Amino acid sequence: TMGEQIVMKGTAKKVRRIYNGEVVVGFAGSVADAFTLEEKFEGKLNEYKGNLQRAAVELAQEWRTQQAMQKLEAMLIVMNNKEMLLISGTGEVIAPDDGILAIGSGGNYALAAARALKQYGGEGFTAKEIAQKALTIAADICVFTNHNIIVEEC
Repeated sequence: TMGEQIVMKGTAKKVRRIYNGEVVVGFAGSVADAFTLEEKFEGKLNEYKGNLQRAAVELAQEWRTQQAMQKLEAMLIVMNNKEMLLISGTGEVIAPDDGILAIGSGGNYALAAARALKQYGGEGFTAKEIAQKALTIAADICVFTNHNIIVEEC
């Protein structure tokens, strides 16, 4: 959105594969800031030979302590086939207890919907289906979340 009032591009892709396709990065917030953080994270991932948690902690520390980076306004979710982490500019690196993370304007709606689907949907839904349904619910509620859903699996 632009100025929190106009949707400038409803088809923006906010999910990318990095590190030879082994890691998925999703972001929310300022796109330019998110791209900067994603590039820095990929550098850390290369430096620490694919160790997702170490790369995330190092990025969070740098993000929090370097003055120029403190102004970056974005959040990242990073994942590989073993773990998923949320990285924030306040220095937090969070691994979810239940395997579910959500960020962005509709993040709280998507998180609540995903948890409900996982808990009460039985074994009938795959992770991909839960993500798609939760994002659809969030888009139905939040004016800043659209129905252009892209799912990447690890």
